[in-house]
Amino acid sequence: MPRFSPRFSPRLTLSTAVLGLAALGMSACGPSVGSDSAAGADVDFTGVEPAESITFWSNHPGGSMEIEEEIIAGFTEESGIEVQLVTAGANYEEVSQRFQTAQTSDDVGDMVVVSDATWFTNFANDSLLPVDQALEAAGADTSTYQETLYDDYLYDDAHYAVPYARSTPIFYYNKDQYAEAGLEDRAPATWDEVKANSEQLQEAEVANSALAYPKEDSYPAWILGNLVWGYGGGWSSEWDMSAMTSPETVEAVQFAQDSTQDGWATVSSGTPEDDFAAGATSQILASTGSLKGILDTADFEVGVGFLPGGPAETEAVVPTGGAGVAISAKSSPEEQLASAMFLDYLTNSANTALFSEGTGYLPVRTDADMGAVYETTPQFQVAVEQLAKTRTQDPGRVLLPGGDLTIAKSLQTILTSNVDVTEQLQSAQDEMQSLYDNDVPEKLK
Repeated sequence: MPRFSPRFSPRLTLSTAVLGLAALGMSACGPSVGSDSAAGADVDFTGVEPAESITFWSNHPGGSMEIEEEIIAGFTEESGIEVQLVTAGANYEEVSQRFQTAQTSDDVGDMVVVSDATWFTNFANDSLLPVDQALEAAGADTSTYQETLYDDYLYDDAHYAVPYARSTPIFYYNKDQYAEAGLEDRAPATWDEVKANSEQLQEAEVANSALAYPKEDSYPAWILGNLVWGYGGGWSSEWDMSAMTSPETVEAVQFAQDSTQDGWATVSSGTPEDDFAAGATSQILASTGSLKGILDTADFEVGVGFLPGGPAETEAVVPTGGAGVAISAKSSPEEQLASAMFLDYLTNSANTALFSEGTGYLPVRTDADMGAVYETTPQFQVAVEQLAKTRTQDPGRVLLPGGDLTIAKSLQTILTSNVDVTEQLQSAQDEMQSLYDNDVPEKLK
């Protein structure tokens, strides 16, 4: 399936850049873009010596602080460079907001965790360094990055981050409850099978809920991207927001609303992962980054499988997600070089395997040796194999500032009440179009 790229056309390249600047200009927390910005400028690393100390702003994806500290200790022992690990927020959005706000001060991280839905905002605000030259100067080998993951940060022939805590959603099911309900031990292949299994689980009364969706602050637009794509719809078609109210998108979201109205699915009041691990719900679609925590917590056998297909896309269509690590454009060349050295070390084949084993996130290098992990925890292999079915997300969700939140709020309303789906999606589409239209057409002339 074709993958959307921000480099689709010269007009699209211009529109995405202008979009980010226009939206950030409206944001109270985002600094304005000045002409003295260093982002995008060539940095000459000839003769530059790496800094003795640098800072790494992270939210420790997947509860990974101890793993990050272990990797940092190894890097310092090998290079002599100190890395200060800073908890810059509880989630990707908080880290991004703090990083944007810090652009007006000298207190900004040299490296920052950026998610699929936050990196472009920071790029458009001229806050990120193109990492290619810095990595080359650091002697890094980027050829072994998983191409689809590395190129998620590719814009105008330059990368603005390296993949780190990368994930896709996978389908989790409670094998014990499946057996009790008389279901076959495998993940459902289609959403119609999800419905049939859920109704059978509900009838067997094996859990409080057969299937749990994520609530507004747990990325429902990301998780349900699979459902919408399976019906042939989308949150946008490139930058055409009318995809939100296409018959295909409406049908998919109507299916989700019907599932909660009919009682075979619910919206989690906390997180679906916690509900699943506690046995309160039998099935969830959730990040691979939750795999390790679920396996450690659950007292039942956890089954995993590919995401389900739909009536238009009968095989799974899987959104990529998670986060990478970027380098600050405000840092000195010495700090940028040291940061590039650390990014290479942080994501090398050994450390990405360590990180994957400890969290459930995907190994981001093709030469990572995961054999021992797959032997003891075969569930990890499902996530890696599913990479072949990934598709870059719709720009309306991941590149439009405020797009993900707009869709999430709309889905929360739809899944928890009996509102008219078309009207609710139209309202979300109008809001997203307004975000896009603010000053953009004029600047495209």
